[in-house]
Amino acid sequence: MPRRRRVAACSALVFALLLAGCDHHRDDSPVDVTVWMYPVITDPQADAAYWKGIEEKFERATPGVRLTVERMPWSGRDWRIAEALAGGSGPDAILLMPDQIPYFTSQGALAPVDTALQGVLGRFLPTALDAVTEGGRIYGAPIYQTVTTTIYNKRLLSEAGVTTPPATWEEIKAAAPRLHSKGIALFDYSASDDASLNLNFYPLLWQAGGRVFTEDGDRVAFNGPEGVEALTFLTDLYRQGAIPSSAMSNTNRLGGQALGRQQAAMGYSVILADADLAARTWGKENVMVGGPLQGPAREAGFGAPGALAVNAESRHRAEAKEFLTFMVQPEQIRSLGKASGYLSPRTDVVVPSDSPYARQYQAALASASAGEPHPASRQVMSLLAPEIRAALTGRKSPAAALDAAAEAADVLLRPS
Repeated sequence: MPRRRRVAACSALVFALLLAGCDHHRDDSPVDVTVWMYPVITDPQADAAYWKGIEEKFERATPGVRLTVERMPWSGRDWRIAEALAGGSGPDAILLMPDQIPYFTSQGALAPVDTALQGVLGRFLPTALDAVTEGGRIYGAPIYQTVTTTIYNKRLLSEAGVTTPPATWEEIKAAAPRLHSKGIALFDYSASDDASLNLNFYPLLWQAGGRVFTEDGDRVAFNGPEGVEALTFLTDLYRQGAIPSSAMSNTNRLGGQALGRQQAAMGYSVILADADLAARTWGKENVMVGGPLQGPAREAGFGAPGALAVNAESRHRAEAKEFLTFMVQPEQIRSLGKASGYLSPRTDVVVPSDSPYARQYQAALASASAGEPHPASRQVMSLLAPEIRAALTGRKSPAAALDAAAEAADVLLRPS
């Protein structure tokens, strides 16, 4: 064989061997997919066991992929997520709430995930899909549905002579002095910086007929007459002792807070898992679940899907989307809902529940709002929360506090 042909043949053979070696390496070395998950399952041991089982099940169903579910704390999650995604060091997939999605899509940090939901799009609650859609593209795969409503401690109400659980603002105002005379707060509130306004002030704002942002999203609207009415309602109750002083450090939790310790008679943004916890700690006979509060304008509460999003900078976007497709299947929707106490975001999947309150929570979905998604949602919350505390403690009037927050927020929203 001529030398040139021998060289060409050898080169071809070496190239073929290299390709074979690459294929062999790809087959033997799994693709690592990392997911950031938050404690939607409140019991730490149950949380760890559930996600360990999901890792194993997904890896069996998806040969060649190794899944790691990193369980992250709720506290400080906004800045931690922003820092990781901006630095290109974030996870491949991450659990987000609807009001986080607009900001991260505006930064180009999330990849559309429409393809991960192909064939099942029509099986989700319309409100769940709307909450994760930006610019006509879907950026989150709903894996559970939150909803909050009102729970009451019947024993505390009875001891104060309140025979009908307060369901409206006027009934709350009337019942507050009777509870206070017994040394009991009427309802708990969460005013810490780590507490989401979706679970404390915003439902009251919506009940008064107000909005967080204007329709076009160019300015905030919470300092309108409705917002002042909502914050005045709140501050009046606080100054009367109808809201405990521990509200300043409360973080939207039942356990360890005034409501859980039976120092407050009701909570109006309570999840199903906490209603079940109350039944175990207070006794079932002392727990009553009602609908979302009725304000001057309407009945309103908070309820939104928890959704898995994909990091636009991930080197394993295809595999991350496979995980999303896996998690929206009926079996996973049911198992996560069962473990967490949340509802299903799919209309064709019902989460089995032993809770005696599941029916009331399902009914509360009719009055649930997923909030007002906006790229600046979380930044606006950080500006508004301290002003609400200033109003509660009497350092500012409700109108002055809301105007101060609005002035700062509108600067943030102003085009640069």
